[in-house]
Amino acid sequence: MKKWLQKTIIITVAFLTFGLISPNHLIWEQLLDNKNPTKSIASDANTSEFNQVSFIDSLDSPNLSETISLAAREQAYIKFGNRIGPVIQDEFDDVIFPRMQEVIDTTIAKVEGEKAAKLSITEQPSGEYHEKIFHIYNEETRKDFIRFHVRTDKKPQDGYYFNFHYHLAEDNYSKHYALGEIFWSKNTPPKWLS
Repeated sequence: MKKWLQKTIIITVAFLTFGLISPNHLIWEQLLDNKNPTKSIASDANTSEFNQVSFIDSLDSPNLSETISLAAREQAYIKFGNRIGPVIQDEFDDVIFPRMQEVIDTTIAKVEGEKAAKLSITEQPSGEYHEKIFHIYNEETRKDFIRFHVRTDKKPQDGYYFNFHYHLAEDNYSKHYALGEIFWSKNTPPKWLS
C-alpha cells in the first residue's frame, strides 16, 4: 500500500471516530508493520516447532527446581528485552518470580519421576504484543503441562499494567491463574523482546 494512502486512511479513521482510534493505536502498528506478518495469539500458540532446554541432565544434580528456575528466569528476561527488563526487574524478582517458582515446584512435584525426566522448557518467548513467556512441556508427547504468559492491560485513568498469569493442562488451558501485576506507566509500553 502506498505511504500516502496509508496516512490518509489513518487520518480519516482518527477523524471519523472522534479520536477513539488514534494514529498510535495497536491496530495501526500491526497493519503498518511490514517486517513481520500479523499472527493471532492462537496461531502463535499452536506452532509445532519448539526450541527446548532439557532437564534430563539436571535430574542427577541436587536440585532440579534450581535448574528449572534459572531457565525460567532467563526466558522471562529475554521476553522483557532491554527496554522493559530494567524498569520492572526489581518488582518481578521480588513479587512475581517467587510465585512463578512456587507454581513450577508444585506442578513438577505432581509429575512422576520418569515423566519429570522428559520435561523441557520452550526457548522462544513471543514478541510484539503476544503473551507467551515460556511453556513447560513433555518432550515425547509435545504437550504442555503449564504455560506462563504476560499480558499488557490498560486500565482507564491508571495506565498500563503487565498482568502475569499461567494456564494448566488440567483445565485445558481455559482458566487464567493470576501471578500478579506490575505497573508500567501511563505511556504505551514498548513491544516485547525490544
